[in-house]
Amino acid sequence: LLKQKANGAGEPSAACPKESSKKQERKEGGAATKGKGNVVKPKPASETTGGSAKSSPALDAASERSAGDKTLNGTGKDGNGCKEKKKNGNIEKERGDIKHKRRKAEEHVEPQPEEADIWFDDVDPKDIEAAIGPEAAKVARRKLGLETGQSKESVEQVLVKEKAFEGLTRAVAMDCEMVGVGPKGEDSIVARVSIVNQFGKCIYDKYVKPTEEVTDYRTAVSGIRPENIKTGEDFKVVQKEVADILNGRILVGHALHNDLKVLFLDHPKKKIRDTQKYKPFRQRVKNVRPSLKLLCERLLDVRVQTAEHCSIQDAQAAMRLYTLEKRRWEAAVKDKSKVKKKK
Repeated sequence: LLKQKANGAGEPSAACPKESSKKQERKEGGAATKGKGNVVKPKPASETTGGSAKSSPALDAASERSAGDKTLNGTGKDGNGCKEKKKNGNIEKERGDIKHKRRKAEEHVEPQPEEADIWFDDVDPKDIEAAIGPEAAKVARRKLGLETGQSKESVEQVLVKEKAFEGLTRAVAMDCEMVGVGPKGEDSIVARVSIVNQFGKCIYDKYVKPTEEVTDYRTAVSGIRPENIKTGEDFKVVQKEVADILNGRILVGHALHNDLKVLFLDHPKKKIRDTQKYKPFRQRVKNVRPSLKLLCERLLDVRVQTAEHCSIQDAQAAMRLYTLEKRRWEAAVKDKSKVKKKK
């Protein structure tokens, strides 16, 4: 080793200050100490053979640099990863806080009352609106039959023809409201009669004085109250006036046998157009005895009889159903009459 050092005294030493290069050199050739603690590094065998000796330290330095860069890059990446994790953690915390705030806000908002909650009767909707709110008042009006102006207008636009003839027409529609008499209020007497013309215009509407003591006003359905019929018209007067209107005309209605029964009137069968008994209507709604409400919902896309019934509106609805199928209906009636004549 001393001889090699003496021979290579003129060449520059390839000593490296880093610890990693020292370890590599110790593994390759070992190390020797000289004099006052100075480390003498032996050159590897590759240095003694020509120009390849000078290239190895540069490669070692490059490898060390690349290793250092890798470690630095690794720490940098790790650092960035930590930062990203922290950022994600902060975002998740913020989202959690927002959700918590929203949940608190929703808990503080008072739930709007549903129709099932509005059960009280004979209460002014204005008082309900002041106490609970406009939504509750709207539900109460709907249950009392006091629909808003817009809904009434929309129904009338379908059932009534604007700027139409307001007098008697060849076909008229009639509907009666009834109240209960007898021990349990099971028997019926007429309390109101309404008649409309072919365009839905009301041509007759009168309350009728009861001929017997009323035991059930059926207000929830009939809409009749004691004060309505106390000042009503005499039954015989109403009966005669209605008979005069119906004479020689086509009578339209829904379950007309009930209306004619309480009026003690009769009408030619060939001139009755009952929307409950019309077969095409039954087939469309798939019901043997369809209600007027069902027919209007399915065929006219209009809601009637949502609360207390109105005889004018029911007559208008029956007439509108008739005019919807007038040509086919009248053609079917003519065919039936021809068949009967042939027989």
